[in-house]
Amino acid sequence: MKSITILFFANLKDITGERKIMKDILPEITIAELKKQLIQDYPGLGMYMPAVIVSINHEFAGNDANIPNEAEIAIFPPVSGGMK
Repeated sequence: MKSITILFFANLKDITGERKIMKDILPEITIAELKKQLIQDYPGLGMYMPAVIVSINHEFAGNDANIPNEAEIAIFPPVSGGMK
């Protein structure tokens, strides 16, 4: 098992009721698999997970990225807006 820290930001923090959680995961888990686990733990995240932005140890990561032991995973909601 690997131990990771997951940080939730903005409305994701409100949905989970947590800013930060510790989670044990299986070796060789990807971001996509972690998202599925988080939806099981926090069903309210389901509508956001397809569009969230994820980083592993302060570097953006795609769904196929493997998660190293003791990683810090940050999950940000989709960003909209900008200059017109």
